[in-house]
Parts: sequence; C-alpha cells; structure tokens
Amino acid sequence: MKTIGLLGGMSWESTITYYQQINKQINEALGGLHSAQILLASVDFEAIEACQKNNEWEKSGEILAGYAQSLERAGADFLLICTNTMHKVAPQIQQAITIPIIHIADATVTDLQEKQIKKVALLGTTYTMTQDFYKQRVIDQGIDVLIPDEAAVSELNRIIFDELCHGVIKETSKATFLHAIQDLQKHGAEGVILGCTEIGLLIEQSDVDLPVFDTTLIHAKAAVELALS
Repeated sequence: MKTIGLLGGMSWESTITYYQQINKQINEALGGLHSAQILLASVDFEAIEACQKNNEWEKSGEILAGYAQSLERAGADFLLICTNTMHKVAPQIQQAITIPIIHIADATVTDLQEKQIKKVALLGTTYTMTQDFYKQRVIDQGIDVLIPDEAAVSELNRIIFDELCHGVIKETSKATFLHAIQDLQKHGAEGVILGCTEIGLLIEQSDVDLPVFDTTLIHAKAAVELALS
C-alpha cells in the first residue's frame, strides 16, 4: 500500500471527511483491521485565507509547498491538496516536490466523463467559480461549465467561509445552494460539481435531482485507487 500525503486544514472540517472516507474505502477493499497509510499536514487556514483575500497567491503557494516538502520527506508517495480553491497554486507546489499531486479537477473530470456529462454546474468559492485555474481544466476536456449569477456567487462564498468552514449547517443556506442548482439546471446543467470540499457537509445526492459530483468524495476515491494500485 502506498502512503497518502494529505495537505489539509483548509478547512479542517472537510479534512475530517477525507480521513474518514479514505480509511473506510481502504478497509472495504482489504478487510480485517486494514486502514490507510496517511501522513497529514494540517495548516493554519487563517494564514492561507489572508493570502486569498490579499491576492497573495504566490505567498500561499510558498507556505503550502513547504508543507508538501515535509510530507515528501516523511515518506508520502503522492499528495492530495484537500481543498479545491488552493489548486490555484498546485503547479507551484508541484514544482517544489518530486512526488505526484492528484489534481482534484482531473479526478472530477474522470467521473463526469464516466457519466457522459457535457454541461455541468460548478459551485464553490468565488475563486473557484470565477477564475480559470479549476473550471478551465474541465472545459478543456469538452465539458461546458455553468456558474451562478454574481449575487449568488457572493452568497455561496459567504456561506462557505462564514458557516461551513466553522461546521455551521443551516437549512436556509442549504435552500440557497439548492436554488442555485435548480437555476443552473434550467440553463441546461446535466450535473453539479460540489467544487468546494465543505459543500458536501450541506448537500447530498438525495437532495438533488441531478447527478452530484462531490469533489471531496471523488478525490478520496482517487487516492485510494492509487494507494492500492
């Protein structure tokens, strides 16, 4: 079994899901008392979020690259960045290490292609929804990406940072996400990407008519497949 490096803490609420899902799937595959070989570097999200706000992406990349190097030195065979937004600096992190990074968007594209999705709704932070570092990787594989209007983008971003990152779950916020999904469905979305690792705390497949692509679960599954390959 390969050793999985997790670059987490962004936020720690979703890093819990990574840890649970990876161990659960390893045990289902191997049985007995088997669990995953995981190395976790959990960063102080306050410092990273400050970089996001101040548009200091290179600085955030330097911080995360340092943690990634520590995971490699400790024996990780590959790395997961346990957040969608910070994949903006994935190339910078990759340059600092020799082990591969499983890119969360690429893992998601694989699932989209398996379900033959041609047009997908993308929900996440403002950065993920409006910038190209994530959605362009999806578009480049021939899949159209739809995002909510400006007001909805702002409100979804607020819910993520002010509520979900603190483990706060509100029915009103769930309704806001579901309304955004329904609106994008009217515009032709055939599925919805939960493009922030916290959204899965709020929205599940049972809540939505469209196929739901929870990036946290998809990323965890990809890690297990590589660890056991």
